[in-house]
Amino acid sequence: MRPLIEKLYIYVPASLSLSDFDYHLPTELIAQVPAVVRSTSRLLHVDGNGYQQDLGFGDLVSLLTPKDLLVLNDTRVIQARLLGKKATGGHVEVLVERITDNNQALAHVRASKSPGPGTVLTLAETVSATVLGRNDDLFVLQFDRPVLDALAQYGVVPLPPYITHQPNAQDIERYQTVYAREPGAVAAPTAGLHFDQAMFERLDALGVKRAFVTLHVGAGTFQPVRDNNLDTHIMHAERYTVPQMTMDAIAQTRASGGRVIAVGTTSVRALESAAQTQPALAAPQSGDTRLFITPGFRYQVVDAMVTNFHLPQSTLLMLVAAFIGLDNMKAAYQHAIAQRYRFFSYGDAMFLERKTTL
Repeated sequence: MRPLIEKLYIYVPASLSLSDFDYHLPTELIAQVPAVVRSTSRLLHVDGNGYQQDLGFGDLVSLLTPKDLLVLNDTRVIQARLLGKKATGGHVEVLVERITDNNQALAHVRASKSPGPGTVLTLAETVSATVLGRNDDLFVLQFDRPVLDALAQYGVVPLPPYITHQPNAQDIERYQTVYAREPGAVAAPTAGLHFDQAMFERLDALGVKRAFVTLHVGAGTFQPVRDNNLDTHIMHAERYTVPQMTMDAIAQTRASGGRVIAVGTTSVRALESAAQTQPALAAPQSGDTRLFITPGFRYQVVDAMVTNFHLPQSTLLMLVAAFIGLDNMKAAYQHAIAQRYRFFSYGDAMFLERKTTL
């Protein structure tokens, strides 16, 4: 089978390497549970000059104006993990990466021996999935029922690898944004986890507009960059959609002098991927993206972003460095560690304003 999409090359300055995006994080700063109330997380504000300000997430309202537009990712996390056995009795773990048809999916399969075509997997004791072949590092599985139905009934929330507890009822609710509506993600767009209805009511009262994109976050978001030469890294593919209503909202925001503020790096990738295809952003865009954003990338859409703190040496950390500048990124992370911010999916947030000259 052909790859999901060809690599999209983005210029990587020759002077940069993987080690430029490393930092030491004390283990105890990795958030294992969410804040008691979504909107009570901390917020580190970094402006376009690198100035840092320690705030609460509720203070985001004071950083916005009625002309601004928030763009949020409305993907919904599916209970994508299934446990089971092969006919030989060997244990398998299936993580559905993408549903490609009603009864078919691309999935990661962990087993003592890689299952070949024709292998039947029995998942959760009642679900049958047959291996049809491979697509790169993913397995093509044919289920005996609609994939979403099987996952909803028998699947487990696929928590990130750095969260050490087993998924529980709290995770089913909190590892999901309050505005999630399009099922398909295997990881949450975590910047959106800080927003609750009370926060949206405050933003509405201010006059801040909202628009949505959909980007189904894949498990590849947790994959480390393995080569010190960044130019050789191939990004994982993720499906995205930027609808006409969002295109129109961006145009109206630009006309009024407002800012386009992406909630999360996934919203950034959706918007900037659409701009790579159609710089004028006049028509809806949908497809797969392997957009790899590193310092040297020219942002065309996003003026500011809300984002969580990201893993060392990750592509998301590189995206942030491209947005606010490498030195500003390093300084912000050093500050966050010194001030004991909580990191990663269930952690605290940042509000970043784009540096105009990188």
